[in-house]
Amino acid sequence: MSRFVIDAGTALRIVTEGVVVAPGHELLAPTLWRSQVLATLHEAVARGELPADVALARLDAVGRLPVRLLGDAVLRRNAWKVADALGHASTYDAEYVALTKLQGDALVTADPELARAAATLVRVAPFEELTAG
Repeated sequence: MSRFVIDAGTALRIVTEGVVVAPGHELLAPTLWRSQVLATLHEAVARGELPADVALARLDAVGRLPVRLLGDAVLRRNAWKVADALGHASTYDAEYVALTKLQGDALVTADPELARAAATLVRVAPFEELTAG
């Protein structure tokens, strides 16, 4: 069994492509993940990339994913340290990396910049690993 930390882009790819995560894999995300999924979908509607009904259906589908959300004080302190280590002013990406360091086996991200930065601190897995048993 592998524990994968997934970002909002990865969650949206899972539901958009109808991907089935292999049995035995556990999905994790920091609590900010919910807001990032919501914002990503709302912004896509505002830009005219998605109709609102499609975006809302994807939001519902993401809500049904079996993702364990974490956001305790230990994660927040570690995210602060990770942001410092990466030289980032924001801690948003650092929460994903910190969660991977603390509880995940690998990070799966749709963001190439996050993947590059995170790879200096944690294992970054390709999306396809989610479906491998």
